[in-house]
Amino acid sequence: MIDALLFGTFFLTVTLFILALFSKVLLRNDQMKKRVNQYLFEEENMDKGERNKQRKMMVEFRLTKEKIRKSLKKKDKGSKLEMDLHQAGIPLKPEEFIMFKWISILLTGGIAYLIFNHFIFLIIGFIVGRSIPNVVVSYKKKKRIKLFNDHLAEMISSIVSALKAGFSFPQALQNVRNESPYPVKEELDLLLKEMQYGTSLEESLNRLKERVPSDDLDLMIQAIVIQRQVGGNLAVVLEQIVFTIRERVKIQGQIQTLTAQGRMSGLVVGLLPVILMGMLYVVNPSYMTVMFIEPIGVILLILAAISATIGFLLVRRITSIEV
Repeated sequence: MIDALLFGTFFLTVTLFILALFSKVLLRNDQMKKRVNQYLFEEENMDKGERNKQRKMMVEFRLTKEKIRKSLKKKDKGSKLEMDLHQAGIPLKPEEFIMFKWISILLTGGIAYLIFNHFIFLIIGFIVGRSIPNVVVSYKKKKRIKLFNDHLAEMISSIVSALKAGFSFPQALQNVRNESPYPVKEELDLLLKEMQYGTSLEESLNRLKERVPSDDLDLMIQAIVIQRQVGGNLAVVLEQIVFTIRERVKIQGQIQTLTAQGRMSGLVVGLLPVILMGMLYVVNPSYMTVMFIEPIGVILLILAAISATIGFLLVRRITSIEV
């Protein structure tokens, strides 16, 4: 009796499992058919004029990219912009970044003009929109380099351990590459690929230094290049570099803590006049409009902007201490 009950339970379980499997497969097929039919239906019902319009827009987009690429080559700005985008970790080509900058200029200027309904804010919006992409690239560049420096000491320690275990330097780099987080892994991938394509170790390390402008990385690369030319125990040299980097990071953290109040004061000095001007314009537009119409008001605004900028830069200069 018990055997028959167990057999029936087993048979029912297997049957339900097979039915669930078939229903899932059939459901996938139905979903696939619906998607294909929807796509075909849209293609059939799509007007020829709309398709031609889409093709024309794509052609114009590609032609615009090509024109921007040629202009960058003529001005020799494409390579520098490409390096900046790589250092920031932004997966864009230089011509695509220029197009996004133009979009930012037009969008920010239009929004500023719609909100304040004054021509001067249109110009201010254009200036702000032009600077927004550069600020984003600069911020992401600093953040990526800082993230690289945070993992650099750990990377060098892993290289030292691999060298002591008997690995060669390229083998040690390959082992560290497999265990490293972003962005160290990405840069080591490029370094090893260049070496596989026939580039010498010194040249590959110099290119890595160009891609990642870090003083700590420069110290490590110089030690490796000198060791390969003169000789010596590379593991011992790198251990001293790891100690130096960790002490520098510790001191930099203390400096950031001690100068936090000064940096905040500089931010307040730079942003408080702009915020107050915007609030006064929202509360009483006629009161602030005089500043943009009268010549004395325009001169005062220019002097105020220059003074606030100088104060902000001075405070930043005082609180930025290099280690």
